[in-house]
Amino acid sequence: MDALDLLLNRVSVTRLCEPAPTADQLDLMFRAGLRAPDHGQLHPWRFLIIEGDARHKLGELFAAALCERDAGAAEEALQKARNMPLRAPMLVLVIASVKPHPKVPEGEQLLAAGCAAHGLLLAAHAQGIGAVWRTGEFSYDPRVLEGLGLTEQERLLGFLYMGTPEGRVRSAPVLEPKDFVQRWNAQ
Repeated sequence: MDALDLLLNRVSVTRLCEPAPTADQLDLMFRAGLRAPDHGQLHPWRFLIIEGDARHKLGELFAAALCERDAGAAEEALQKARNMPLRAPMLVLVIASVKPHPKVPEGEQLLAAGCAAHGLLLAAHAQGIGAVWRTGEFSYDPRVLEGLGLTEQERLLGFLYMGTPEGRVRSAPVLEPKDFVQRWNAQ
């Protein structure tokens, strides 16, 4: 796939089914993600792959976190939380692993980890793999973060749901640069 075609046409794919990406496809995705801009070569990221039965365990973690936040949570809400990780055959969690550094502030490291996530999404699209980046309340929930093994210095940037696109993939909307770009003229 041509690089500009990839950049102009990648879209989020929300309806995903088996099969999940193969080991070789994942390797390429991670190699692309690791090319993210990285001032100081700090590598301020790490990733967790969740697939198979581990998705059910993540759903239970979500339900437990919901119960902790809301002891009266309805069974319907708990079941929805349990089912969230089952929307795709594989999830890749993107974790910003910020490191203390005198010249590279935390915000810059968070952006680098976000760029790594975008690299994974682009490499997935280039290989015909459907993917969508999701966040939501569980991305910030202390119980979930602890259950996933994040340290105090880490942040969960989101869940990349991955699999085979189910049905027709939508076209990318056309945005006009003129609506977002201005020139600055210092006076």
